[in-house]
Amino acid sequence: MAPHTRELFANLLRREVRGRYKGSWLGVVWTLINPLVAMLAYTLVFTVLFAAVPMPRYPQFLLVGQAFWLFFSGAIIVASSSLIGNADLVKKVRFPRQIVPIASMASQALPAGIMMALLIPAALIWNDGDRLTLLLLPFVLVCGIALVTGLALALSVLNVYFRDIEHILNALILPWFFVTPILYTFKTFPLATSKPWLVDVLKFVNFPTPFVLALQDCLYWGAWPSWKILAYITVVGFGSLALGWWTFRRLERDIAVEL
Repeated sequence: MAPHTRELFANLLRREVRGRYKGSWLGVVWTLINPLVAMLAYTLVFTVLFAAVPMPRYPQFLLVGQAFWLFFSGAIIVASSSLIGNADLVKKVRFPRQIVPIASMASQALPAGIMMALLIPAALIWNDGDRLTLLLLPFVLVCGIALVTGLALALSVLNVYFRDIEHILNALILPWFFVTPILYTFKTFPLATSKPWLVDVLKFVNFPTPFVLALQDCLYWGAWPSWKILAYITVVGFGSLALGWWTFRRLERDIAVEL
């Protein structure tokens, strides 16, 4: 990356982060407060009020899924509208336009990074399983970043041509969250025994699920992810990156005209 491109990327990233917390007393501390408040609410509802999830260290389990979901959902939403939000820059300045959605995506990595900084020592202290599974964590994270980068690139450029995409994403995020095993496990899923095919659908058709399961194995269960999960996150993660990059390059030629 050329020096001027790196400088532009850094400026875009800095503007994204500062813009989100401008005027806030606590600033980036909110990146940790929001998921912690959500964690406490879900813990109260599912383990106290309904006692629906009999699981040790449930807050730790929740934070693992939340760390990935906050990055995944936040990144695709902000990236999808990033080119439109920076229309003046895109139309007037010549530069690699991929850095616009990537900078937006990277701004969402801050809360996930803070949560990971808490989850890794928690896994070392409290996990009952094999702590060596943490050695696999960098690979799982790289696959997850590849997945999100590919989606960010594709959705950002497609939204220039089809402006409904960002609205569709906003409508889907909440139900998508509940069909992803962040609040529960498939081991306690009511239909796991009677309808195992439904579990397979929720595992492999809902493509964020294997990434969440791999992180839970490494950071919560202390178990090695199955070869199916590892193969899935590798193929889907880097496949998403390749497809997203190709889609962006194919459609970026007329971006300035469409904006």
